[in-house]
Amino acid sequence: MYGLIGKMRASRGHRDAVMDLLRASTGALPGCLSYIIARDPADADAIWVTEVWTDAESHKASLQLPEVQAAIAKARPFIAGFEFQVETHPVGGFGLADSKTG
Repeated sequence: MYGLIGKMRASRGHRDAVMDLLRASTGALPGCLSYIIARDPADADAIWVTEVWTDAESHKASLQLPEVQAAIAKARPFIAGFEFQVETHPVGGFGLADSKTG
């Protein structure tokens, strides 16, 4: 499995709008096992995104889907930046099948 944990910053007052756009574009992404969008309780403009994919190629391919491209275009004016992104290799947990490789 392939995972990403990232923190993005919405323009002041636009966090909910960005989260709505993210939620609307993550319905059926091939290879996506989990896509969690969360508010940061200590920062009114921060959004945390935790993703689990079958593999890195599935994640990369998702960025080319028309619905994802449209969501990115709609959200771009409301995104102030990305603080960081960490790549992980999930091995399982509640809601995910255990991975015996990697």
